[in-house]
Amino acid sequence: MPPQNTLDLAENGASEAQKDSNGSYVASNGKELVKATVNKDDESVEVTTAPVIVPPDGGWGWVVMMASFCCNIIVDGIIFSAGSLLKPVKDEFNVSDAEVALVTSLLSGFYLMAGPFVSALANRWGFRPVTMMGAVIAAIGFSSSYFAGNIIHLYITYGFIGGIGFCLIYMPSVITVGYYFERWRALATGISLCGSGIGTFIFAPLTDYLITTQNWRITLAIQGAIILLCALFAICFRPIKPIQVPIDQVAAAEKEKLHEDAFDKRLAYSVPNSVHNTWMGVASNAQYPTAAEVFKGSGQDLDRRLSHGGVKRVSEERETQAPLMPAAVELRPVGETDEADEDGALLNGERQPVIVPKRRHTLSEREGSRPGSRRVSTTDNPRPLYRDDIFFSGSLARVPQYQSQTSLGYHMSVTRLPTQQDVREDKDTSCKLCPQVVRRTLATMLDISLFKSATFILLAVSGFLTMMGFFVPFMFLVARAVAQGMDKQVAVFVVSSIGISNTVARIACGLISSIKGVNPLHVNNIAITLGGIATIFSGYSMTEGFQFTYATVFGIAIACFSALRSIIVVDLLGLEKLTNAFGILMLFQGIAAAIGAPIAGAFMDATQSHDAAFWFSGTLMTISAVILYPLNLIKRWEDARNGKVTTKASA
Repeated sequence: MPPQNTLDLAENGASEAQKDSNGSYVASNGKELVKATVNKDDESVEVTTAPVIVPPDGGWGWVVMMASFCCNIIVDGIIFSAGSLLKPVKDEFNVSDAEVALVTSLLSGFYLMAGPFVSALANRWGFRPVTMMGAVIAAIGFSSSYFAGNIIHLYITYGFIGGIGFCLIYMPSVITVGYYFERWRALATGISLCGSGIGTFIFAPLTDYLITTQNWRITLAIQGAIILLCALFAICFRPIKPIQVPIDQVAAAEKEKLHEDAFDKRLAYSVPNSVHNTWMGVASNAQYPTAAEVFKGSGQDLDRRLSHGGVKRVSEERETQAPLMPAAVELRPVGETDEADEDGALLNGERQPVIVPKRRHTLSEREGSRPGSRRVSTTDNPRPLYRDDIFFSGSLARVPQYQSQTSLGYHMSVTRLPTQQDVREDKDTSCKLCPQVVRRTLATMLDISLFKSATFILLAVSGFLTMMGFFVPFMFLVARAVAQGMDKQVAVFVVSSIGISNTVARIACGLISSIKGVNPLHVNNIAITLGGIATIFSGYSMTEGFQFTYATVFGIAIACFSALRSIIVVDLLGLEKLTNAFGILMLFQGIAAAIGAPIAGAFMDATQSHDAAFWFSGTLMTISAVILYPLNLIKRWEDARNGKVTTKASA
């Protein structure tokens, strides 16, 4: 029989239990128990815990922020300066404007389209190795473009391979900053994304200088070498070790309030059977419980209890990243049966994904330390994409869940827990092509059920139209200015000035979006409208003053679009839908980026005028903003309709 201080969470009716060869107590019906044992005599500890990431909110996070900043300088700087390649490549291969524009548009397209797949890889293997792999792949793509014998070769090496590599760098570098910050998330994310504008400012003249003094082939080889620096920056992306939240006391308290069987059913959490029939074979994150839902009742009491060990309130600075509890977390099944599949177990005839806290004996570390000290063990691979707020770049003060809870309570409420199969595959040394952690991330980011929302459809269409016109000015601004008599160096600096205004506007967007009462959707709509109109009329005058003014307005517009997108999604759809929306929006925007510049180039070929490309770009951007003006009304109508449907259904 288990000792008296063992917390027995067996299913109701398990009257007897014996210890097996592994040290686990097994009920008479053969089902494994979940327990928390503390034996002071042999200085061993067996504690029931759950892993929760609490951002350090500083410390090494600032180093991570600067590393991300440098990655964005290189990646976005090269992408936004790619227009300098168009003319020399067009002249050498004797192709049309549309054909040569496809070279650079494929780079920007795959840089976005691969986002959901790269996120899944980062969720499995971590930010650091994925970023390093991206730096190597992108460098190979750019360097091999040196040997291009035709335009098709560049489509593959520069566009496809380079774009995939850039996405492998970009996604982890953006996600990891938010992973490290809580109170200062908006500031840290904003600074890191400012690398995009700084990169444009640096690489526009640098790329033009290299092409002028060398040639486009050597320029790409040099850029390939520069891209390898991202592998060095990635060394800074070390993972955060989760704290281990003890739930044994919480479980005991809960068990006093609930019938044992009801409590066990909470741990073996319920997911509709239909979710296992998704195209990825697993459910999306929204179908899995958060740590707070599984271990309900842990909220403020745990926050206060852990604050004595080093986890402080949200307003205080974290002094350590080390786990605070002497046990790690392992996911094991509650009520698992022989008929259980990889995602769960049968519970009352229903197939359920299940999660159980890990039990690990932690002995005193007697050698080289004072007696009675405890060795701290942690979970090696926390899952960043299992957090609902991982793509949120704004201030957490805007999130209702953050305002209504303590710091620890919030992080538990946005952390979705892995399953038994997830952890089993993580421990398996054999190579698995598409493990559950990857499939679950893809199922979350590419869940098409979001298209049932009219609000999201409008957001997706608007983002698609904006991105079709987004890269056109970067591609053709210098060519148009030179064709109409402007000095080339001045024209190149006009592109650089887009980067300057972009940088300033990103910081301003962060400040404005933090002001209570400011609607980010309205700011976005006004900025994109002005940017679109300015693009349409950008060819009205080719004087330096007029072009620099246009560059400033356009830079502000694209900064608002990039900085406010996640905030708008959370305001309209909720935090739990952010990862799903972000994945689909990236896919849509990537397709739009891939086809936008070639279509604009086709208009140029047909009209023999560079202005046609800017008319095309500006019109699309303006339309993309106009269709969002009634979005708040549509959202209220949709909420009211869903409320009526719910009422009728419940009635």
